[in-house]
Amino acid sequence: MAQIRLTMYVLLLLLAPAAFAASSVENVRIWSENSKTRVVLDLSHPVQHTIFTLRGPDRLVIDLKDSRLAKSLATMPKGAGAVRSIRSAVRADGQLRVVLDLNTAVRSRTFTAGPNATYGDRLVIDLEKEGALSTVKRASEGYRPGRDIVIAIDAGHGGKDPGTSGRHSKEKDIVLAISKTLADKINAEPGMRALLIRDRDVFVEHKERVAIAQDRDADLFVSIHADGFKDRRAAGASVFALNLDRANREAKAALSKRDKAPVKVGDVLLNDKDPVLASVLYDLSQSAAMSASMDVGNHVSHELGRVTTMHSTKVREKSLAVLTSAEIPSILVESGFLTNPAEEKRLRDKAYRGRLANAILAGVRSYFYTNPPPDTQIAMDLRREPTRQVRHVVARGDTVSQIAERYNVSTAAIRRANKLSNDRIRIGQTLSIPIFAGG
Repeated sequence: MAQIRLTMYVLLLLLAPAAFAASSVENVRIWSENSKTRVVLDLSHPVQHTIFTLRGPDRLVIDLKDSRLAKSLATMPKGAGAVRSIRSAVRADGQLRVVLDLNTAVRSRTFTAGPNATYGDRLVIDLEKEGALSTVKRASEGYRPGRDIVIAIDAGHGGKDPGTSGRHSKEKDIVLAISKTLADKINAEPGMRALLIRDRDVFVEHKERVAIAQDRDADLFVSIHADGFKDRRAAGASVFALNLDRANREAKAALSKRDKAPVKVGDVLLNDKDPVLASVLYDLSQSAAMSASMDVGNHVSHELGRVTTMHSTKVREKSLAVLTSAEIPSILVESGFLTNPAEEKRLRDKAYRGRLANAILAGVRSYFYTNPPPDTQIAMDLRREPTRQVRHVVARGDTVSQIAERYNVSTAAIRRANKLSNDRIRIGQTLSIPIFAGG
């Protein structure tokens, strides 16, 4: 997995306000296993929230809009693992602030989960000590300080499977052309290396595509496709990320066969673990992969929106055969609709395919310069000098002062780096963050 850079990248999850009602935190649960700690906030309803880190001392702060602690939650649980203690307070703006006082610097991933047979809505925070092995990206003995970030590029379909068709082209040919162009651009990028799952017109089984990426220690899996629809007016690109429904089925199948074959999450062998612990560890891995997939997907979707029409600007979760890896963040890019004559014409144009490849690379680059695996050349370079390449895409509700607080820099520094005459920013604007990656 592309591990979070050592100073914590902010994950801001904002959903449409109409989808939320006033919420209460019904319970707080925490447990720890080896270098990993999970904190779960059980909620009465979904809630808007922001999460960021503070240093000196290390804290993880969760702000929940229009929320309160349930009366039944008299005390917070004791700390465990990376969390020394948990406390809360209601701020002047009405937000409930929950603070995790940390024993050490951590990498963090969060995700929301809807009701199931046991629990209602939940906000899940996974913490991992910096320098620990990640459950999402395997740590191979072959890794070396200063290695390249490996991007697996999967050109969809191929061989006997043509995919969708336009009047003059087949999906398998268009996506192979885009994939080869993207691979060339990644290989020209310092500190990155492309792995083409297929480089010619052959068919590769879905599970084999993921296995190839895993065997080559890929940090990211990008599957390239083209869309089709009966209505020829349908147009635009889309980005999809891992959906846990299919991944959970894959997990259950793997865990049910532990007595017959090795099952690993990262470097952790699950065969000798009891069923509950094995399930939790696998769930941690999948959750982190889903969170990272959504993160990189948002970067790629934003950049694609600069060069082409988007069928959907929101990264969507989908149950797809090539997006089931519990170890590698994975996204699927639908490059456009071949069934739309105008879009097919653009997709057949080499220059246009080059622009799509540039946009995908820009999104991938933006993600990894914010979340470089610590043993990579990019991470080493960022530790040696100010991270001029780190970018923050302004989301709804962001202010310059909030962004400055999250990244532990001054508002004046952000204004200088972006030549802002005041603190006015707009949604979708990309800001340079003048910070040190290792600071």
